[in-house]
Amino acid sequence: MVRLRSVSRSYNTIAGQNVARLGSLSDGVFSIAMTLMVLDLRAPAQEAIRSESDLIAAMGALAPRVAMYVISFMTMGIFWVGQQTQLNHLIRSSRGLSWIHLAFLFGVSVAPFSTSLLAQFATYRTALLVYWFNIFFLGAMLYASWKKALAEGLVRQDLPADVSDAIRRRIVVAQAIYAGGAALCFVHPYWSLAVFLTVQAAYALGLNLPARFRR
Repeated sequence: MVRLRSVSRSYNTIAGQNVARLGSLSDGVFSIAMTLMVLDLRAPAQEAIRSESDLIAAMGALAPRVAMYVISFMTMGIFWVGQQTQLNHLIRSSRGLSWIHLAFLFGVSVAPFSTSLLAQFATYRTALLVYWFNIFFLGAMLYASWKKALAEGLVRQDLPADVSDAIRRRIVVAQAIYAGGAALCFVHPYWSLAVFLTVQAAYALGLNLPARFRR
């Protein structure tokens, strides 16, 4: 007679161990989310354009949405690199770790909505805070996933300690700066966007952090 309790415990210890499948799913979700973002950019209606100046004016009106698309595309790129960096240092996954990464991908799938909301209401603090919370959630899930991997011994045994520290530090520092930038929305949301863009450009270009952040 099979004891259901034993079967359930055995299943939980063997489920979700394939890192390659997790990486493949992540690639698919990221590619869809990054594609959906560009769909928010629509060409001006042809009937509203009567001259070259009309087209230039209409393109100028699209500038806030273009800026949000660029910012959000870089955000997704940074988080994709962050997740892939973690997955590359794992020997296997686990059921719990897989669900943390699935929660992370949930945050990725919500990004087109938070991006569109901010593009439409860029001067509203609520829209900015929703966008920031999306970024915070992604960072929190990445941090939790790395802590989980370390706690369960899922990382490569030859992983240098400074590599693990660098992964955690990068997340913490970025989230601290994002939080500070989000707080600036109470001055004006554009100040927050300026901080977000600066951080994302620095991370995308691989610029070194100030010495005090590397300690």
